[in-house]
Amino acid sequence: MFSSPPISDGCRKLADPDIWNFSLSVFIVLGILVSYLPQHHKIISRRSSAGLSPLFVLLGTISGTASIANILTLPESTHDMGCCGEISRFACSAALLGIVQIGVQWTCFFFILMLFLIFFPRTPTPTPTDPSHTDPDMPTWREAILVLSLSLAFFLVAFLGSIVFVYALPSHIRGWANFLGLLGTTLAGIQYIPQIVTTYRLKRVGSLSVPMMCIQTPGSFVFAASLARRLGPAGWSAWGLFILTGCLQGCLLGMSLLFLWEERKERRKGEGLNGLGNGNADVGEETPLLGDRGEEGS
Repeated sequence: MFSSPPISDGCRKLADPDIWNFSLSVFIVLGILVSYLPQHHKIISRRSSAGLSPLFVLLGTISGTASIANILTLPESTHDMGCCGEISRFACSAALLGIVQIGVQWTCFFFILMLFLIFFPRTPTPTPTDPSHTDPDMPTWREAILVLSLSLAFFLVAFLGSIVFVYALPSHIRGWANFLGLLGTTLAGIQYIPQIVTTYRLKRVGSLSVPMMCIQTPGSFVFAASLARRLGPAGWSAWGLFILTGCLQGCLLGMSLLFLWEERKERRKGEGLNGLGNGNADVGEETPLLGDRGEEGS
């Protein structure tokens, strides 16, 4: 009989994962995936990405790229990945769920970038008040192409830079990981500013999904707590991003709900005026008929 090789002290704590934490992590992975589906569906169903800010898409994609590069290069994450050769497959899967969570989030947002380009309005959008003039608040196709170019460029920089630090400068890997985490946090903070400005100027939600934000706003805090429990205070650059994201996304959600409520009020008001107009028209049409009958009777 062959005995299993001994597990090192550093990997021993990962060999027996907590079922509750594992279940919570799996739930978060599924929650991240489900939370982005309303946004994907709304763009595809409307066949338009109007209402999404190009800077919001750009900074969100770069922030997600920085986050996945951050979690992959953190010494705690590389240690967990190295332990997969000593522990069971189930324990390895549980240990890497934090990486999977951020990877799923980055993939989903990158898909938003693709949909943003595929369904980008190619023809100029007229202003609501004057159809002969284009809306200056709407982005141009050139801006959409610039978003894609910059996103791909940063992906190459993060990928190649991580390889250099992992294999050539391992003693500085934590500094590189913290830099990526700080960059991701900063961009996540800036990310929602142009979308908030765009939504405020348009006074409508457009292709921005409110159900997505309803799921993600509280989910960001749950996700941050899960990462903080897994990585500890040393991994602040990873979970701090999602605390800031949740706060800013909550502000955007509140603004979007306000505009939806105002749109519904205007719609009901318009329906009421149309109903009143139809009623007046009916009365006006009945008067000549009665007059005709009077003349006929006389």
